[in-house]
Amino acid sequence: VISADSRQVYRGMDLGTGKVTRLEMKDVTHHLIDVADPATIYTGADFKRDAEVALEDIITRGKLPIIAGGTFFYLELLRGTMSTAPVPPNPELRVLLETKSTAELQRQLVVADITHSAKIDINNRRRLMRAIEIIHTLGMIPPVESNTFPYDWLTIGIDIPIDILATRIHKRILQRIDQGMIEEVEKLHKEGVTWERLDSFGLEYRYIARYLQGTITREIMIEELSVKTRQFAKRQRTWLKRDKSIIWFPFPVDTNDTISLIEDFLKQ
Repeated sequence: VISADSRQVYRGMDLGTGKVTRLEMKDVTHHLIDVADPATIYTGADFKRDAEVALEDIITRGKLPIIAGGTFFYLELLRGTMSTAPVPPNPELRVLLETKSTAELQRQLVVADITHSAKIDINNRRRLMRAIEIIHTLGMIPPVESNTFPYDWLTIGIDIPIDILATRIHKRILQRIDQGMIEEVEKLHKEGVTWERLDSFGLEYRYIARYLQGTITREIMIEELSVKTRQFAKRQRTWLKRDKSIIWFPFPVDTNDTISLIEDFLKQ
């Protein structure tokens, strides 16, 4: 299994990213989990490079690679449907962008490149700033020259009704808090990960960090997490439904149907 999740690459970020446990990984090797320090930046280009190495390793050993996740940007990079721009960080521009609100960054990106703005998590300040940084240097997000992905690709999605999904999201948040998600964020900060860096890691880390700083109450933290996660899941669902190559299975999934589909795919 290759994880295509932009946060599961970081060590110490377990509950907030929904990582599989060591027990769950016991019989199946998982790649690109816990490969980076959260104080450093692991880029899309890093993922593409490491995922290609993992794919080659798995296939060479005669095994079937399963890519799970995750971060659609990563998946598109791997498939060659999105480019990685060789643009170095611009510290001066980033200082300026840090002074802007997330809403201001969103508007700036939409004006500069409305197509790319629909492809990234618009609530992730780090990705917003990186996209603006690339446009500032090159004048645009460079188009993909060609699809160089050398393997056939089967994409399976699980179609969960909105009401069931909303209930599961809220239940999952409460469960992870009971399991120690707040303590996980607190530990990361004590180990040197800044509040600003934690904010960039997405909803769970953002709102728990704000709670730990005393800017919101525990009740508001849980409510905001639940609402914002549902909204994010809705945007993900809308984006995925545009991809006509995805084969959807209704929830709950009949595993016999998915296994039959995979077996037929492998025979081709």
